[in-house]
Amino acid sequence: MTETPRTTLTLAQIEATARAAHAGQTDKAGRPYAEHLQAVAEGVRARDGDEGQIAAAWLHDAVEDDALSPQWLREAPLSSRTKAIVLAVTKRAGEPPEAYAARILATPGALLVKEADLAHNADPARLAVLDETTRTRLTEKYARMRALLGLVG
Repeated sequence: MTETPRTTLTLAQIEATARAAHAGQTDKAGRPYAEHLQAVAEGVRARDGDEGQIAAAWLHDAVEDDALSPQWLREAPLSSRTKAIVLAVTKRAGEPPEAYAARILATPGALLVKEADLAHNADPARLAVLDETTRTRLTEKYARMRALLGLVG
């Protein structure tokens, strides 16, 4: 059984950790990657997400992007729920989208984080700066994931 740490990181500490872990990284449009993390965290907050979900939003790409190790996540003073959400939204190499979506849907709290992530990824202003081929590919990819997650409309 996983123990809940006696003292968990504050949201400010989690944000600082995520920003430091992704320092120097940029998104597909060349923007600092921390802007995406902040937008997802704000999107979770705007969707009435709780502190654990906001924490997961800050960390949602950390393991996937090798910014933080799986061991760091296991040992970090975070709630087991936050860790589970981060792991649920972490894509695995070669994993079919259907399996990825099923894991998100099976993890309490993860859908809201992924919804905020997809909303920012699919933001037309963000996509507009990409070349047409990339923009089309990503728009289709995000729409398919939204459909798999039941987020149509």
